[in-house]
Amino acid sequence: MKHTITICMGSSCFARGNKRNLKLIEEYIAKYHIDCALTGRGCVGKCRSGPNLSIDGEVFERVDSESLIDLLDAKLRRDEP
Repeated sequence: MKHTITICMGSSCFARGNKRNLKLIEEYIAKYHIDCALTGRGCVGKCRSGPNLSIDGEVFERVDSESLIDLLDAKLRRDEP
């Protein structure tokens, strides 16, 4: 099953943690061989709740590097035994 992750690359989200989150997502996808399209997008106007990203169309706000791995496990590896 192919997944889609879209990460906000607006200056606020990028500075608040999506720069680090992007690297963690890339490493995670490679480590677990996840079939995933990773894309960036410009600001969506939710700067106060950033850093923001979406996984398979579901939006997540205030995603920090500490919670990101748990989120990726829950959304990308939930079908694994």
